[in-house]
Amino acid sequence: MPFARLATATTPTCHIGLGLAAVGRPGYINLGREEDLGDNRSADALRRRTHELLDAAYAQGVRYFDAARSYGRSEEFLADWLNTRPDIDDVVVGSKWGYTYTAGWSTDAEQHEVKDHSLAAYERQRAETDALLGDRLDLYQIHSVTPDSPALTDKDLHARLGEAAAQGLSIGFSTSGPAQADAVRAALEITADGKPLFRTVQSTFNVLEKSAGPALAEAHEAGLTVIVKEGLANGRLAAPHAPAELKSVAEETGLGCDAVALAWILRQPWAGVVLSGAATVTQLASNLHAPAVDLDADQMTRLAALAEEPHAYWERRGQLPWH
Repeated sequence: MPFARLATATTPTCHIGLGLAAVGRPGYINLGREEDLGDNRSADALRRRTHELLDAAYAQGVRYFDAARSYGRSEEFLADWLNTRPDIDDVVVGSKWGYTYTAGWSTDAEQHEVKDHSLAAYERQRAETDALLGDRLDLYQIHSVTPDSPALTDKDLHARLGEAAAQGLSIGFSTSGPAQADAVRAALEITADGKPLFRTVQSTFNVLEKSAGPALAEAHEAGLTVIVKEGLANGRLAAPHAPAELKSVAEETGLGCDAVALAWILRQPWAGVVLSGAATVTQLASNLHAPAVDLDADQMTRLAALAEEPHAYWERRGQLPWH
């Protein structure tokens, strides 16, 4: 299990990972993207930015890096970085299949990605990922499983994923939408060759959307590593967009809203890795203050009270424009 490598890490930031959704492609839904990336979003510019982020993250103790086939050229950028640093052998590399990037390096494409959880899509995207990351790939996740996903019932797919697991690749899944908890619990029941198929789960969880929490606790109890994504709710929990109560707690701690929001997640006993989705080195540095935030019980309660109804949260997320 690759995440066992992280168990021996002693740096304060060992439970923070770096996700590449915001820098592997020119368009994404995070707030403040125009200020973060500016006008030059060429492949070379985003490659340089990704490498700067990876350098900074690694130097500060981050050891998990997360890409996806649908994050534009994120796998390519990560592979380039790994290939130029052959001495780095203590990181865990994860990617995802199940969405195909279709924006053609445009920010105003009619459709940015297409979902397909079929066995054929897995075979195609696994070959594409292998061509870039090869044996550096530790974890391959089904991207954004929902309760109606055919990936939950396709026995042939389960068998193929089980074969990959038998060859040493960890198999995981991520979730999206207001019924994340249902998807997590359904996935926990899936076996291959008589053994649980999944070793990790990656879900959206933050002070605004915490409905998956009980199911993630069950996944942790079942032995899965829990990876948390969208801890800042696509920028809604970072200054200047953060709710007033979050800003108040941040002022009390003397650290940023982003660090406080991520610290609240780190306090969940089941949280194994919490992803930073930083698009700049400055954002990353602020995110990495999260382990130093010492929230008291009152502050934890005040932040938990910010939770929205899940359907409302996901409806608002769905309305965020691609920038």
